[in-house]
Amino acid sequence: MPARRATEEHISTESRINDRIRVPEVRLVGAEGEQIGIVAIGEAMRMAQEADLDLVEVAPTARPPVCKLMDFGKFKYESDQKRREARKNQVQTVIKEMKLRPKIDPHDYETKKGHVVRFLRAGDKVKITIMFRGREQSRPELGIRLLQRLSADVAELGYVEAQPKQDGRNMTMVMAPHKGSSTKPQRLPEPAGHV
Repeated sequence: MPARRATEEHISTESRINDRIRVPEVRLVGAEGEQIGIVAIGEAMRMAQEADLDLVEVAPTARPPVCKLMDFGKFKYESDQKRREARKNQVQTVIKEMKLRPKIDPHDYETKKGHVVRFLRAGDKVKITIMFRGREQSRPELGIRLLQRLSADVAELGYVEAQPKQDGRNMTMVMAPHKGSSTKPQRLPEPAGHV
């Protein structure tokens, strides 16, 4: 068993090229994608050198392995560019966390609710955690009631993505913004009566 683990650690995801390919024969694909057929490794290497290209193993698990004549540096550069483009187009999901207690003061609740509203308007998901201490753990319905109240208060901005669940001393719920909501942060209107 330890011998297999040692070999698994050294497996490379990089394609083998030129003299690193150690099989007697390969199925060769030309530089333009044409099928050349099964040839000896020495013949494939000679063809690659004549064309001033690299012999790259593209399907190592096939029998015999499939190799292609190509400019490996250009191939690597283009695949890196594609990977970068794909990463650029990916949407990064941010999860913000808001922690509450079951016996939260009304003013503190409004403040925390304001933060949740701000996060949802910014297009972020919000993980709401209720922390129980001591005997509060025997009253999970207090946490569920608080989470239901919060989700009802911000229902126009987001929906409950993950229902409330107890996890040891904490109860968590995840809210996500509605799909049509703007992703630009907006200022909250000032409460009436404040100067």
